[in-house]
Amino acid sequence: MAINTDKNSYTVIFSIVMVVVVGAILAGLASGLKPMVKANERFEKQQNILYAMGINNNEGANDVEFIPTEEVEAEFKKYIKQQYVFQGGELKENDEAYLIDIKKEETKAKNDDYERRLPIFVGEMEDGQEVHIVPVRGKGLWDAIWGFVALDKSMTIQGVYFDHKGETPGLGAEIKQRYFMDDFTGEEFLDGEVFKGISVAKGNNDPKNLIKDDQEVDALAGATITGDGLAVMLSKDIKMYMPYFKTLN
Repeated sequence: MAINTDKNSYTVIFSIVMVVVVGAILAGLASGLKPMVKANERFEKQQNILYAMGINNNEGANDVEFIPTEEVEAEFKKYIKQQYVFQGGELKENDEAYLIDIKKEETKAKNDDYERRLPIFVGEMEDGQEVHIVPVRGKGLWDAIWGFVALDKSMTIQGVYFDHKGETPGLGAEIKQRYFMDDFTGEEFLDGEVFKGISVAKGNNDPKNLIKDDQEVDALAGATITGDGLAVMLSKDIKMYMPYFKTLN
């Protein structure tokens, strides 16, 4: 018996069957790819942390080249000596601290009864210097911005890595360019023993960023809101680690 494909009922049934079949295929693909997605997220975090502490494949003056995915786990184990979680004034070792979702931690911390978990990675740079790498997250012009900051025990920056979700190309998106990130190296968060933060300032009379004790770096042209958001991000997140750094001194 031939099927009448002109009936509305046939069209409805066919559409339902196709939705179910395609949905099942997509669900299967998502489930199958989930371990790969998680692995890539893990590798990316490791690459970003290593980049902040100067472990990368940069060659040219403007390169931003990460350790390759197939090598990053071994390099992470080589250069990251300890991982900790600082919570409620207590420091606990945690070999998977880098997997902590700081966005979720920030949301949980809106509850006054919750003590936020603060990941800390203690690494050794290629020159043997010890650094303490911490994650930061904030808001740019359009969406989230984030990164990692490597500090010595005096809270002087030894390197950074910044990224964004949707800042304007050629303007706010430049926060992940090397010429901007390199400006932060050597900047100090403390003025004596007082936490000052670091401003991303227009017209700071130091375009080459040679002055390192002014708590300022030169702003990106046309990206005032992104720069302000980055400065706020650094201030609010790095300040939370002050009790930890006091234990080092």
